Amino acid sequence: MSGNLGQKVAENLIFVGEFLLVVFLCFFVAYVIEKRVQRRQRQRERILNTRKMAMIGLFSAVAAVLMMFEVPVPFAPPFYKIDLSELPILILSFAYGPVAGVMAEFVKILLKLVFKSTSTAFVGELANFAVGCALVLPAGIFYLEKKTKRQAFVACALGVICMTVFGSFFNAVYLLPKFAELYGMPLDTIVQMGSKVNPRIVSVETMALYAVAPLNFLKGGIDMLLTVLLYKRLSHVLKEQEGRRLAWRQHTACSRGRKKSGSVRSRKRPEYCAPAVWSPSRRRRSTGSAAMR
Repeated sequence: MSGNLGQKVAENLIFVGEFLLVVFLCFFVAYVIEKRVQRRQRQRERILNTRKMAMIGLFSAVAAVLMMFEVPVPFAPPFYKIDLSELPILILSFAYGPVAGVMAEFVKILLKLVFKSTSTAFVGELANFAVGCALVLPAGIFYLEKKTKRQAFVACALGVICMTVFGSFFNAVYLLPKFAELYGMPLDTIVQMGSKVNPRIVSVETMALYAVAPLNFLKGGIDMLLTVLLYKRLSHVLKEQEGRRLAWRQHTACSRGRKKSGSVRSRKRPEYCAPAVWSPSRRRRSTGSAAMR
């Protein structure tokens, strides 16, 4: 009895280690690629700063709430369900990069476990994280290169394809066998659960083909359409706040330089510092009044 218990604990610890390894690999890939893009575009902004961390927490909380509302699908077993938790994280990755998206995926899982314990021995949580990163990572990286509406649409489409292919392969090769192993049930039992819902399911491979692939494609397609519709509206708010922050930072740096040049004798005249005000609406009003004159 004690031997079986020790074996179960060892298997769970190994699985937790594998989970953390997947998290580290996703974060490492996102960080390396985003850093290279920043160097190529000559950007000096930190990949993770205070504002980004705050937005990661906010969007992760929204994603965790959306993760609670799951809808079953008629062509898959009952443990496969659709939720919209990837929607806010996909928008976040477009606004702040793929590293922020991967971190939000992980924080979302932690928040979900705080509010609602696991019912799949953490296999479902690993599946949600890994398959979600398969959507967020390619989309966020591709959109990072060129931020246009067309690029956003192509990035979402690429993410949906990667999510569908990777999710099917990952379920067939690792997730379903690991789920059966941790629960101590034969893999054929899980296949029979799928056969009752979908007669085409006769093996693990056919379950991945006829249940997992359509599920991920449907989920990714919904997230893609909603992201394309909502991101443009949300991006104006995010960019306006970011513009005000950058304007204030530039004004502060310029003020410090002016004080320094005033304290030290120099032949160079201190540069003019624009006021730290960033308001598109104000600019539009002034332009309109000038045109009316």
